[in-house]
Amino acid sequence: MSTQPVARWRNDLDPPGDEVRNLAVLGATGSIGGGVLDIVRRFPDRFRVLALAARSNVQRILDWFDVCRPAHVVMTDTEAASALADQVRRRCPGAEVEIHAGRESLIELVTLPEVDTVVSAMVGAAGLDPTYEALRHGKRVCLANKESLVIGGALFRAIPDHQRGTLIPVDSEHSALFQTLVGESRNAVRRLWLTASGGPFLHRDPKTFAAITPEEALRHPNWKMGPKITVDSATLINKGLEVIEAHFLFDWPVRDIEVVIHPQSIVHSMVEFIDGSFKAQLSTPDMRLPILYALTYPRRYPLDIPPWRPWQQEKLEFFPPDLNRFPCLKLAREAVEAGPTYPIVLNAANEVAVQAFLDTRLPFTGIPEVIRAALEAHRPEPLTDLEDVRRLDEAARRFSRRWIGTHT
Repeated sequence: MSTQPVARWRNDLDPPGDEVRNLAVLGATGSIGGGVLDIVRRFPDRFRVLALAARSNVQRILDWFDVCRPAHVVMTDTEAASALADQVRRRCPGAEVEIHAGRESLIELVTLPEVDTVVSAMVGAAGLDPTYEALRHGKRVCLANKESLVIGGALFRAIPDHQRGTLIPVDSEHSALFQTLVGESRNAVRRLWLTASGGPFLHRDPKTFAAITPEEALRHPNWKMGPKITVDSATLINKGLEVIEAHFLFDWPVRDIEVVIHPQSIVHSMVEFIDGSFKAQLSTPDMRLPILYALTYPRRYPLDIPPWRPWQQEKLEFFPPDLNRFPCLKLAREAVEAGPTYPIVLNAANEVAVQAFLDTRLPFTGIPEVIRAALEAHRPEPLTDLEDVRRLDEAARRFSRRWIGTHT
């Protein structure tokens, strides 16, 4: 199996000049999709939206039609696809739009010959297959779906170099690492540092964690995100998943990927070099910045986000994570070090546990308990293709649902 990283911070890419990028946006109705929509609105001469995909939010898809006319739309919910078709006929008579239903259409979307750039922003393991196929078909993949790399990273790296497209991370932390690595030699890098806000419970007494409600967990202090990723930030498993993601993105040893709590979310990540120097990417927290960078790399375009001025910041704090407060971070590290199938189990168990918490069927403290139980029950086996990933993912979900049913 190849050990080449998935993301390559190449210095020999020619700037794209005036070329127009032809986009397929997966997860077009989420927070990342909204950021892409804003960028397309700001730079209409740089992007042509050919395809959109979402689960069921018809109204948010229709918002795209105020800016562009995609040729293809996939709604994985069949009823939503029918409702969207009716709305498009009423609002955009004569529009030539093919509306598809079901997940199987996602592969057709990302492999369209005219699509050169795929934004992968679907939530959870659902993004695995289309992300893999987009890479395998030589597309530029702007990755905001960390789960697909967590569970399929080993297979992504095994795609032959001559066939594999370019992957550029959209997560603010991995985008920061990518940006600070550009122009540097791998041999000069000692350690990667991922920053974490610490979420809403950074200073809350852990003795009260069992009483945390979904409403409290969804109040992130710095970012506006979807419910699943917001809960992941509250447990800090999002940072554990990002350690795994960085391991596969940059082919970096897990032992040399550090996590540091930084509540202000101004420093988005750092790279430590062998001479003791650090490079960091800093900005006002705004996801449009890493989205735009992924879409336009190696060029930069002006973006009117609120400017950060050093003298306006009273302090920038950094301190190590408390693994007793955030056991999920430790579980994630243990999973990736145990072997390539364990991150699949980790991710599946977490998704099931988070949904059970949001449905008030599991206490907040039950999330790491479900994950730990699933990891302990798992037995490693060879990982050869996506079918193996899907099978292990489903088995871990079944185990986690049973565990929740018998322990709550």
